Amino acid sequence: MFYFVFMLDLREIKRMKEKSENTSNYSEPNKKPRKKLKSILKISSYLVIFFILGVFIFLNNFFVIFGEKGEMNSFWDRVPVIGQIKHLAESSDKKLSGEREDRINVLLLGMGGKNHEGGYLADTIMLASIRPSTKEVYVLSIPRDLTVPVEGKGWLKINSINAYAEFEDKGSGGRATSQAVSNLLDIPIHYYASIDFQGFVNIVNKLGGVRVYVDQALDDYNYPVMGNEKAENYDSRFEHLHVEKGWQEMDGSLALKYARSRHASGAQGSDFSRAKRQQDILEAAKRKFESTNILLKPTIIAQIMSELKDHFLTNLEIWEIVKFWEIGKDINKNQVKSKVLNDGPNGLLKSNYSTSTGYILLPRSGDFGEIQYLVKNFFQEENNNKQDQDMEMVDATLEIRNGTWINGLAGKKSVDLEKYGFKIIRIGNSEKKDFQKSVIYDLTFGEKMNALKILKEKTNANVSFNIPDWLKENIKEDLEGEDNPEKPDFLLILGQNTPK
Repeated sequence: MFYFVFMLDLREIKRMKEKSENTSNYSEPNKKPRKKLKSILKISSYLVIFFILGVFIFLNNFFVIFGEKGEMNSFWDRVPVIGQIKHLAESSDKKLSGEREDRINVLLLGMGGKNHEGGYLADTIMLASIRPSTKEVYVLSIPRDLTVPVEGKGWLKINSINAYAEFEDKGSGGRATSQAVSNLLDIPIHYYASIDFQGFVNIVNKLGGVRVYVDQALDDYNYPVMGNEKAENYDSRFEHLHVEKGWQEMDGSLALKYARSRHASGAQGSDFSRAKRQQDILEAAKRKFESTNILLKPTIIAQIMSELKDHFLTNLEIWEIVKFWEIGKDINKNQVKSKVLNDGPNGLLKSNYSTSTGYILLPRSGDFGEIQYLVKNFFQEENNNKQDQDMEMVDATLEIRNGTWINGLAGKKSVDLEKYGFKIIRIGNSEKKDFQKSVIYDLTFGEKMNALKILKEKTNANVSFNIPDWLKENIKEDLEGEDNPEKPDFLLILGQNTPK
């Protein structure tokens, strides 16, 4: 499809060049062709943006879809216009914002769109951080119910910032949300891209639907019905979304529902499963492009271009898109990591209730220090210590409790220990806050000595094999009502001597 679109551009350029030569005797240059060329290139760029950046909105990594080495790379490199633009980009001294600092941050937003009630509320919010030198990508999913401070408006749900901005100044939602997230996380947000759901649905329909393999049946009894959000009959606000296991033909509407479902029964209701479903949808769309004659159907191409023009917004310039392509085309799945901010046992958020906005999420520690620490340490510098470089990743579960009055200590330490392979199953506070020295309670009784050794070295902790009675009661109270809680291999209580 892209080849066809850009070949159209080449033909248009040729026609304008011939027209320009025919009018060379005039002293005033012909400005219409330039304007027309600019318009064509701009529209064509929407296609590139959508498939390089737009997919991020429904998938935790857009590089994997078109960035695996092989067929897609060679395809793009054979497109004449791409080769010419690449040459210009590579010969230019211009850098992407954040490239000199070796970290480019992109905010990606997905929303219902203007034809839906609350259509400018951001349903999907993701921060994508790219490290050009190592081709690493880290994607952080930010829940829409997270409540944050906004200058001049007090505390708002983060998904409403886009809507407020769009109401005051159409087209400013991405910029306003980027600024709020930047202030919240204390990092620069260099670029943003947003797409609405109707654009996604329409494009899938233009393709004639997609064929997706459902590896586990999905049942969501509370999928919201668009337009019925305030229906008097409460039950009519929701529908039962059921998708059978096996190969399924999906139109745009079903594909979107399958990708967005948040309340499915069992394992399908997890954030991990949701991300997997989103990846399946996009992979299916990619297969559809490759297996059909879309390249030979200019009407469909024009319709898709029109959809992108109406439903997609970004602050990226064309040369920046090309730069992004050069950075992202060789990134593979192993270089992409993702994390979801949540209120689970090992999460950095806690749920609450507001009389004005209902269900909300707040930082567990009382401020955003833990989350800022997590984000700033996405890409940790390589340790020069040879022992750390050769150290094998451990296979052990860990519960961390803060035994001090230092705010956010447990969350920050969990970020440090995860890089060694520890699976953090719970984070919390200790009933006693007077720990001067950290303590590791080894619940494996010496069966995982390598993990214990690493944990001891990284925390300067003492080791004990017996949990005191007060701590047993503390744990029992915390786990009350939790079905089949996972037992950790190690329980770590942090003390004042915890390395910073």
